[in-house]
Amino acid sequence: MVLQTIITGLSIGSIYALMAVGYSLVFSVLNFSNFAHGAIITLGAYIAWAIMVQFLRVPFLPALLLSVLGAGILAFLNERIAYSTLRRRRAPSLYLMISAMGVAIALQNLLYATIGAKLYALPPVFAQDSFEVGGATISRMDLFAFVFSVVAIGLLHCGLMYTKVGTAIRAASHDMEMVSVLGVNLDVLVAVLFLIAGGLGGMAGVFMGVKYMVYPSMGWITNKAYIGAVIGGLGSLPGAIVGGMLLGLLEALVSVTTIGSVQLSTYRDVFSFGILAILLIVRPTGLFGRLVEEKL
Repeated sequence: MVLQTIITGLSIGSIYALMAVGYSLVFSVLNFSNFAHGAIITLGAYIAWAIMVQFLRVPFLPALLLSVLGAGILAFLNERIAYSTLRRRRAPSLYLMISAMGVAIALQNLLYATIGAKLYALPPVFAQDSFEVGGATISRMDLFAFVFSVVAIGLLHCGLMYTKVGTAIRAASHDMEMVSVLGVNLDVLVAVLFLIAGGLGGMAGVFMGVKYMVYPSMGWITNKAYIGAVIGGLGSLPGAIVGGMLLGLLEALVSVTTIGSVQLSTYRDVFSFGILAILLIVRPTGLFGRLVEEKL
């Protein structure tokens, strides 16, 4: 039972981590929470559904890569349309968050108006859905999602640490003005930032679509990812990963716990948001976060 709980928690936690990394990347440089990230994740899942089921019948792996690309482009367009003007005018972060919430609501309602509220299933990826290890049942799709998520985050870490663009992003997270003075084009830097965040979000959306269903309001799951990002510390890449994994493990543990005749799975969301509230009181910056000043 313990092994099964850990496997389940790591599986969903890895998807939370993918989503949380997108939040933390944007926050680390622009110091605002991009609440439109959930809508981009949803659109990434719809892209996979469109090219796998509705139109092209593309196999899963190419569809996943196309969804990553498509979600990254949508995130880039989101920044250019909704945030870039505010950013250049040095608007307060609150204005950017309000704009992000407007984009999220608009995109979700656009899906309702054009595609409808139906639930769509992505085709199964593996013929044999699961196998057993040590008495625990492991879904092949969950294993694939976990490994692919870890690889994607690992590649992102290498890119941030060992490339010029990554160095510029890390420098901008400390001082955007200085980076601009040193000759870095901030528009290009922010564009790359949103392409990466959107691409990771699109990947997470596809995994969620395969695991569950594709529907317009599936972006609500990013609330959990945002909790993971806050637990780890907004703006911290390691924090987003650790926070997402911890939240996944917590939810898995709560789901299999019973106190008397009460099954705690009913209160899983209560535990998640309760931990967030306690953490904000005890340690507002999260596990790995740091205090930041207004950057825009």
